[in-house]
Amino acid sequence: MNGPMGERIWTSMIGERIWALWDDEEAFKREVREYFKRGYPGFSVVRAKYPYIYIQDDRGRQA
Repeated sequence: MNGPMGERIWTSMIGERIWALWDDEEAFKREVREYFKRGYPGFSVVRAKYPYIYIQDDRGRQA
C-alpha cells in the first residue's frame, strides 16, 4: 500500500488494551502514538481501522 506521495504504508497491530480506549479519542490517539514511538521509532501513524494501525516510515524523509 502506498500513500498519496508514493511513500510505503505498513500495517501493524496493537493490543486490546489500547483498542478499549477507542471511545475516548484523545486517550486512544495518545496511547497509539506512544506505543509506536517506543516500538517503531521513525514511524508515524496514518490511520486506525480495527484491527489494523496503518503507519508510514518517516526515517530519512526531508522535513
